[in-house]
Amino acid sequence: MQMSDRAAFAQLITDVLAYYRQDASRFVLELWWNACRGFELEQLRQAIQRHCTDAERGQFAPKVADLAKILQGTATDRAAIAWGKVHGAMSSVGAYQDVVFDDPAIHAVVDDLGGWQKVCRMPLDELGYLQHRFTESYRAYAGRGEFDYPRRLSGDRSPDSEYQKIGLKPPAPVVVGDRVAARQVYLQGSATGKTAISYQALDAIEAAPAGLLPASRPVVAA
Repeated sequence: MQMSDRAAFAQLITDVLAYYRQDASRFVLELWWNACRGFELEQLRQAIQRHCTDAERGQFAPKVADLAKILQGTATDRAAIAWGKVHGAMSSVGAYQDVVFDDPAIHAVVDDLGGWQKVCRMPLDELGYLQHRFTESYRAYAGRGEFDYPRRLSGDRSPDSEYQKIGLKPPAPVVVGDRVAARQVYLQGSATGKTAISYQALDAIEAAPAGLLPASRPVVAA
């Protein structure tokens, strides 16, 4: 929602809570606004309608979590849908093309699993294990909200420089899912992927003067 929707949103929540004989204080409206501003106003209206007409949950006033569950599904639902996208792209796109999904958590998880090429070439008898690892990791990333991820998942193709040498543009990545959302994933992602981990020997760490160790990168003792 935009700031211009705030008045209509406040009236909507006030009316809904009044239906359940509850007051909408300034604190309550602020809480609802901060939790729901990522949704569209019309989406919220529809979610509230679904909640109010639910034979069981509709007896009680809606909470933010109730509407989020309606609009987003449970974490397990989202992980299963994300795996379905990946599994479909593994066969339809394959390991030889770059790919951009419409969900940044997919990029982060696939990167953790070894990259797009490795995921696509996973033996069939290990797909069940791969799915388990993917869904567990996806739920973790989806719950974090902010994280680093590569803007595209690289396929096993020639480097961009090889195309440029012969005057050709590198092949565009294949988009999987909603094109508008995938474009945002690409624009907000990192060209280099996640922050690299630096490795230093323990004696080097102990000998370094205080304040000289990089604070932005985790240091792992060898």
